Order: sequence, then C-alpha cells, then structure tokens
Amino acid sequence: MTTGPVGGERGRTATGPGPATNIDGSWTVAPDGGRPDSRVCAHLTDVARPAEPPGDGCEQCLALGWAWSRLRWCTTCGHVGCCDSSQGRHAHAHYAATGHPVALSLDPEEKWGWCYADDLFLVELVEAPSPEGDST
Repeated sequence: MTTGPVGGERGRTATGPGPATNIDGSWTVAPDGGRPDSRVCAHLTDVARPAEPPGDGCEQCLALGWAWSRLRWCTTCGHVGCCDSSQGRHAHAHYAATGHPVALSLDPEEKWGWCYADDLFLVELVEAPSPEGDST
C-alpha cells in the first residue's frame, strides 16, 4: 500500500480534510501524448494542495481489505481514492458518481493531477529557488 502526505485544491479553502494552501497560478496543462497543445482546463482555478495529509488511504479499499497502488485527492471535496492501476479504481469511480473534475496525485514524488472532465494531464509549476547569495 502506498500513501502520500500531500494532495490538492487551488484558489479557495478546501472542503476536505485540513485547510488548503492558496497557490493560484501554480498549475498548467501539460503536453500529453498526441493531444493538441492548445487544450485548456476549465477547472484550474479550483486547484490547491491541502496543508495537512488527507487521510490514511483509500477508504473504500480499506473497508474491503484491498491494497491500493497510488492515491488521488479530489480537489472539490477532499475524497481520497485509489488510482486506475488499483483494483478498485475508486478515484475514477468518485468522479463518475459526483462529476468532481480534478484529482491530484498524493505521491510525494509526483506533482501532477488529472482533469477527468476535460481529459487533461495537469502539472504543478515549481519555482526554482534563487541561487545562494543572490539578494535580487
């Protein structure tokens, strides 16, 4: 089982676990295998990361005694579900049941999300730190 310490919602207070950190302007649509580069996500204004870990794993998998592969965090309500590589595919099932469009990866090594509604891969923009000693 894999769990991660971060996930997301942007530009507003999260309704899920823990307060959200406002990170306006930190997400963009990423090039994704043959899809036109000009596509846009209508839901990027709704993406921010929670300030606290959003739980212990996929609640549906935990209830069923199943293992999961990776966790995804719904930016609309804070639901934590397993990825499409997991037996339950609970993050996708949550979108199908609710229409909540964006889920972010909770893996600490992954800085990406998926917009189910627009069928787009999203990446978090990370600012490069200033070189040491640079006071500008």
